[in-house]
Amino acid sequence: MKPFFPKWMNSIPTLLFIVVHSIAILAIGLIWYYATPKFWEVGYMPTQPGSGFNHQIHAGKLGMDCRYCHTNVEESWHANVPTVKTCIGCHEEGKLGPNASATDEKVQFIRDAYAADKPIEWRNIHVVPDYATFPHNAHVNAGVSCFSCHGAINNMPVVAQAESLSMGWCLDCHRNPEENLVPRDKVTDLHWVQTEWFGKTASERVHQGMTPEALREALKQNPPDNCSACHF
Repeated sequence: MKPFFPKWMNSIPTLLFIVVHSIAILAIGLIWYYATPKFWEVGYMPTQPGSGFNHQIHAGKLGMDCRYCHTNVEESWHANVPTVKTCIGCHEEGKLGPNASATDEKVQFIRDAYAADKPIEWRNIHVVPDYATFPHNAHVNAGVSCFSCHGAINNMPVVAQAESLSMGWCLDCHRNPEENLVPRDKVTDLHWVQTEWFGKTASERVHQGMTPEALREALKQNPPDNCSACHF
């Protein structure tokens, strides 16, 4: 009697197994690569009000300290953005010199906001989830440079997110914090951190001023080993 099903159909379960598992592996791989903060958030660069704020000019060319605008980073969990009053201190009409007409036009939105007594609605770039928090004061006072989280912001005409700010990224740093700890008086000196710290050996770093004693003292500032240190 001739078989009802041809013999080749015996291979169907094996083929289905291979196809289904291949699709599953592909889906996992795509999710692993694409559905992550590193893929979706790194490089985020929103359009800012007016002509924006050029960090390359202010923090780079002019060498302004980060704390001139972000005044609370050493005392507060949050890095505040400057008020219009801070901006107008430099950009009040006539203060940029007689040959700064083009620059004057670019910063007119600052004067308009100051005259109207309204804040400039800068768009936040580095945002952690609502269930998490990032205490700037603890990190800055421990010796974590602005460069470690924000990248070479002194070279950015328009600020973009440099790191994923994911939980894994945070844990990588807390497991090996030595790589990101600099002398405390150099935390906001981005040019020095880039040229004199990162990429150098541990012995060269000690020679630059971060002694083993200072490193151990900085490590004491790490959050305690409990979830509530970072999560509400």
